[in-house]
Amino acid sequence: MLFSLLLTLAPALAAAHGAVTSYIIDGKTYPGYEGFSPQPGAQIIQRQWPDYNPIMTAGAGSMTCNGGSSAPLSAKIAAGTNITAVWKQWTHQQGPVMVWMYPCDNGFASCDGKQKKWFKIDQMGLYGAALNSNDWGTGVVYKNLKWSSKIPASLKPGNYLIRHELLALHQSNTPQFYPECAQIEVTGSGTATAPSNLLASIPGYAPQSDPGIMVDIYNGKATSYKCPGPDVWTG
Repeated sequence: MLFSLLLTLAPALAAAHGAVTSYIIDGKTYPGYEGFSPQPGAQIIQRQWPDYNPIMTAGAGSMTCNGGSSAPLSAKIAAGTNITAVWKQWTHQQGPVMVWMYPCDNGFASCDGKQKKWFKIDQMGLYGAALNSNDWGTGVVYKNLKWSSKIPASLKPGNYLIRHELLALHQSNTPQFYPECAQIEVTGSGTATAPSNLLASIPGYAPQSDPGIMVDIYNGKATSYKCPGPDVWTG
């Protein structure tokens, strides 16, 4: 009976984490997936992820898009406008938010996100003075269950993956990664691309030992925080 109870509770316990479940572009909501509720054949822009459980190592292959490899649709968005990611739930308030993009020059079907082409368009780490506080990017997500980011105005039009990543640091030296990807088609007259020094591979943008990943917010000696990976490219 205890075993049956644990099986029943397992999804609920895991669901205490969170993931992006929809997107808002120009006032229109694009639904995504929800943990433990796969939707075979769903006509959505988000690459399907399996559940709310975190990824525990920076080098895991699933870091790219939380195991998602394809989606049937994409959403158009003009360069210079905002995309808002929406979480149905999120429970951790210590750690950064990082938003990445990846060009899919040959279309989405063959775009696996495995090359060194990822670039950041937005991030927020610690904005207060104390690591052991709620003054973090993920604390903002906790309060609002939303995160809006501007697509760089000068970005070259084309197909892109957009990847929202929450890195939870509430357990000492036990980072938890929560990434999800969606497919967007950027429109506009821009010609710019991110410079090579701001490009990264995912997995591989930082080692597990990076001081922005392996963090003790309670007993560590750090007095400031730098998000792992390259700096943001704003265009």
